[in-house]
Amino acid sequence: MPDNRPELLRPELLRGVVHPWHHDIFGHMNVRHYAPFFDDASFFLYAAMDISINWLIEEFGIHIVSAKAETNFIKELVAGDGFIIDGAVSRIGRRSVTFHQRMTHVETGALHATYNLTEVFFDPKTRKSAPMPDEVRQRLTRHLLPE
Repeated sequence: MPDNRPELLRPELLRGVVHPWHHDIFGHMNVRHYAPFFDDASFFLYAAMDISINWLIEEFGIHIVSAKAETNFIKELVAGDGFIIDGAVSRIGRRSVTFHQRMTHVETGALHATYNLTEVFFDPKTRKSAPMPDEVRQRLTRHLLPE
């Protein structure tokens, strides 16, 4: 029986804090600053799911490329707010995977933003998409959100 405890399904990827220089003229974190936080969190997705990028390259001759990213802004963040970004798999395709990340307040647990990232498995020799290896699919499936 799979262990679907939230901490395993949605591993923590990043912790951060909002600084005054993240503010826009309206006094909250500007949308331009969400992208680097989610991108940094995305860097840790595969490792958190027991998939080494070096393993992908050395064992299968492939790597991943980002194909689509969508940010949803839900509740503003202000200077001094700490946040946590966690992630899970929302869809597994033949040649791609979509991750769902959440940015929540470190103290209140309030949801501030979500980020959906579709990544494609890529063969650098052919410069085309490649099928997802079965071993990778198995590891990603452990973090697949229920429908």
